[in-house]
Amino acid sequence: MPHRIRVGIGGWNFAPWRGKFYPKGLAQAKELHFASRQLTSIEINSTFYGTQKPATFRKWRDETPEDFVFAVKAPMFATHRKRLVEGGPSVKRFLASGVLELGEKLGPINWQLAPTKRFDAGEIDEFLAMLPAEAKGRPLRHALEVRHESFDNEELAAVAREHGVAIVEAGDSAYPRIAVRTAPFRYLRVMGTTTKEPKGYSSRALGRWRTHARKLAAKDDVFLYFISGAKERNPLAAQAFITGLR
Repeated sequence: MPHRIRVGIGGWNFAPWRGKFYPKGLAQAKELHFASRQLTSIEINSTFYGTQKPATFRKWRDETPEDFVFAVKAPMFATHRKRLVEGGPSVKRFLASGVLELGEKLGPINWQLAPTKRFDAGEIDEFLAMLPAEAKGRPLRHALEVRHESFDNEELAAVAREHGVAIVEAGDSAYPRIAVRTAPFRYLRVMGTTTKEPKGYSSRALGRWRTHARKLAAKDDVFLYFISGAKERNPLAAQAFITGLR
């Protein structure tokens, strides 16, 4: 049986989406409620910049449908370090900050490295070893987003596979596209939307990404997000992608 393909965007508060993706006059406080009923996942990115309160995570959990899932970007304080091992205390603080209040709606955690961070097998091994497989009895899924070309090698895949951590696949991006299976789920960030296309991508281009996602879903759950690019088009691209899956 094919696994689930979840499709979404990064965040949900963005002024250019109002009146185009969001209906005119919709209160900003209702935007997550609306977006979570058009999409099947959202990558929370506010957690990358600062700590959120447990009550905030509970509020997000309760505003979304029962089968909705969030991906969460881990804090930059943990990942943007000269030596990644120094981020250990930040990893612990983040996991204790209330993110587990998302409950069953907590999907993968994206640990995004700085674009200047170069590959060092020992350093990556140490960092991934700091990411716990569970917290308070809840299994955790981790994904590592690397953005320097030095990571495009077999050694990275071997280290990630040893720890059961997925490698984020960058699509239509200046970053290296590393499409390897290292965990029992796949995480894609597709970054090529353009204002030239009303829905960010042409029907043919969306079809190619759909075909790719379906192939991955033969083995694993798939989390695919339209990120960056022409950000104002990302929700429309995600909606069109989902429509074509039905």
